[in-house]
Amino acid sequence: MTTTTAPHLDGRLLTPGDAGYDTARSIWNAMIDRRPRMIVSAASVADVVAAVRLARELDLEIGVRCGGHNVAGFAVPEDGLMIDLTPLNGVRVDPVRRRAWVQGGALLGALDRATQPYGLATTAGNVSHTGVGGLTLGGGMGWLARRYGLACDNVVSYTMVTAEGEVVTASRTENPDLYWGLRGGGGNFGIVTEFEFQLHRTGTRTLVAQFDFRAEDAVPVLEGWRDLSAVAPRQATFTADVGDTTGGPIATVGFVWVGDPVRGRRLLPAMRALGRPVAERVTTPSYLELQRRDDSSGGHTYRRYSSAHYLNRFPTSAIEAFLLRGATDLSSGTHLPGVGLQAHGGAIADVAESDAAFSHRGTMFEFGAGSRWTDAAEDAARMAAARAAGAALDPYAGGVYVNSLTADDGQRGIRRAYPAAKLARLSALKTTWDRQNIFHLNQNIKPATSL
Repeated sequence: MTTTTAPHLDGRLLTPGDAGYDTARSIWNAMIDRRPRMIVSAASVADVVAAVRLARELDLEIGVRCGGHNVAGFAVPEDGLMIDLTPLNGVRVDPVRRRAWVQGGALLGALDRATQPYGLATTAGNVSHTGVGGLTLGGGMGWLARRYGLACDNVVSYTMVTAEGEVVTASRTENPDLYWGLRGGGGNFGIVTEFEFQLHRTGTRTLVAQFDFRAEDAVPVLEGWRDLSAVAPRQATFTADVGDTTGGPIATVGFVWVGDPVRGRRLLPAMRALGRPVAERVTTPSYLELQRRDDSSGGHTYRRYSSAHYLNRFPTSAIEAFLLRGATDLSSGTHLPGVGLQAHGGAIADVAESDAAFSHRGTMFEFGAGSRWTDAAEDAARMAAARAAGAALDPYAGGVYVNSLTADDGQRGIRRAYPAAKLARLSALKTTWDRQNIFHLNQNIKPATSL
């Protein structure tokens, strides 16, 4: 079968066997190997409208793909219709007004490359090949969040295609309830084809400080790192992680500073006073280099699984559990995931809980346990180990980031992501905009009519 260009599409309609079909259905998690009946490669808003209407006519499930980073693979519907937004990847910047208009299929790297020539940026995650849409609709944590708020806090307006195939705008003055829900409610209400972002003068320079300690020596180090994080300037985002090396598990603590590296260096004496590391790295990448730092060199070739929490506290017992990663001692586990922490606070917590769908603004740290591998025979062991690492931090959890939920989390995960009153409001909003739950391949908020 050959690729066909549908007369009513500016883009392409792909079906199994067409050139480009397998590339379009491949996403970041290589465990996902589903085959849509058709893929609409959308080159215009009109294509998105046509795809939604076609899916409804044919009674096909709709999946929406941008960066394809969702670990559950919701973008790829088995025997359904996948709407591939990646051709809609334009970014337009007005440096005077400090605004960026970002199409729904753009990746974070495209946003950063368009704004940085002016010394401007807005909060955007930590991996440049993540989709702007998925990240922002779930909230959007990044290195600028403690200073300028989450990605969703910086959206001025959204342009969205509804379940009826209509195009609407949401802002504080136009469809304000929808605007509230799109700021953290995920892809439940429609397909966003454009985001208007507020930009900030960030400059182009950063500083990254990392200090490695043997895991068996790291409890007092992490106690001190935690206390420093609580009083750190908003330009600093404190990070910690634990991973395996040939010499044994290593705990790495440090911070990322966006702005003048000279000012960031003022934090280094306090960090060095935490203990004697086995290695120290202090670098000054450009902001663009920082944003590419955690890009996966393996692209879409790894199998992946993760477990996550928001932590409201991090006492010594939590530090010990963090270092163990679900094992019984530091050297006993197999297939252990890497675990990490990223500090919240600052401007994130300045926004009232009631202001947007995004929840748990009082979070101290975001915790994640993630594993990647290539051998399918390891699937069960890798997934169980990641779950165990997450379960070890359960007693300290105060919620979860909706973008971190897996397919296993189901409605329990949704209830962890949103407090009951906020979930009720989201369900009512879902009833207004998608009563039939057409957009259900996501971390799904069910319409109030179906609860």
